Amino acid sequence: MPHDKGLDNTLEVLLKEGYEYILTKRKELDSNVFDTRLLGEKTICLSGEKAAELFYDNDKFKRNGAMPNRVLNTLFGQGGVQTLDGEAHDHRKKMFMPLLSNEVIDELHQIGQKEWDIALDKWKDMEEIVLYEEVQEILTRIMSEWVGLPVKEEDYPALANDLTKMFEAAAKVGPAHHAGKKARKEREKWLTEIIKDVRNEELDVSADKALYQFTFNKDLNGKLLDEEIVAVEVLNLLRPMVAVAVYINFVALALHEFPEEKEKVEEGNEEYLEMFAQEVRRFYPFFPFAGARVKRDFEWEGYLFEEDTLTLLDLYGTNHDETIWKNPDEFEPERFRNREANDYDLIPQGGGDHLTGHRCPGEWVTIEMMKIALNFLSNKMNYVLPEQDFTYSMTEMPSMPKDKMILKNIERK
Repeated sequence: MPHDKGLDNTLEVLLKEGYEYILTKRKELDSNVFDTRLLGEKTICLSGEKAAELFYDNDKFKRNGAMPNRVLNTLFGQGGVQTLDGEAHDHRKKMFMPLLSNEVIDELHQIGQKEWDIALDKWKDMEEIVLYEEVQEILTRIMSEWVGLPVKEEDYPALANDLTKMFEAAAKVGPAHHAGKKARKEREKWLTEIIKDVRNEELDVSADKALYQFTFNKDLNGKLLDEEIVAVEVLNLLRPMVAVAVYINFVALALHEFPEEKEKVEEGNEEYLEMFAQEVRRFYPFFPFAGARVKRDFEWEGYLFEEDTLTLLDLYGTNHDETIWKNPDEFEPERFRNREANDYDLIPQGGGDHLTGHRCPGEWVTIEMMKIALNFLSNKMNYVLPEQDFTYSMTEMPSMPKDKMILKNIERK
């Protein structure tokens, strides 16, 4: 197997090349698979469509033990669905699958339209806003209402801030990481008490809400999930959706960087909104890679994959693979017109099957939230972008425009 030389390349990954590490080494080594050493252990790196299909083969890879505790303690939580394998994973994943229904998307669309309208009325009276910060609260409000969480009006800013700390802290060290870890711990405790109240009938929640359905979900043995696990999974609904604020910032940046595409959005229809959103997901950095461990020894394309070896799939690099995407470094929403569905080429939120694999079940919710934001930014409001830093880092995770998209002189069209 081709090898990236060095005693340990962790610093190169985190500080020097970031999102582009696997993509760069893949080109240097002329191979879609190579091994390296990260965090003191041998690690196999994969990239490309065929590699993605291999990576999401549940007979060959497991997720248990793949993610370091620093990620579990901030991003995913201990015992969440992302850490499960086999029958336990498939059973837990079914709890999330109603997120894919048309009824859910329609409901979230209505809530989203309402919250963006409210925010726009507020912004008209403000000199300027920082879009990233404002959208965090919008998304927190949308998801809280949809989930069925009892959140007081004055508590939304703090909840949005805590959810943001969780996804921002995963790749951080020092105080920022500890802040994310503390935020998750406190919010899991908060949710555990809410779940207890629902089970004890001290809090009335509609049976069609995700909070109710998760609270009374049962494991493979027919036993109610531990309250702490339900809290983890509720946060695994809220936290990823608030992270969509990163994508929405890139939506605003794309409208600025590619004005000819903005004109098409203003003239276009629902189809073009989705094409634009999909290209934002492909083009800009979000998650750099996904991790798993080899379940048992096997060979692939003549290479030996040894049991328990940490393996990373290059999400960003696969989305910029020139053997998959024509002109991958060009922003071209039209590439998604009449595109045939494929589970392994466009993988910003993972690949494979939504039901049995580890692809994010909230992917279509993400796209819907982006489309609403795109429609408002293009067709329902006027604004000015003052002088600011629009650049974004390829080593900071999550990446976003440096000044987080400052908007001023906002008015309704």
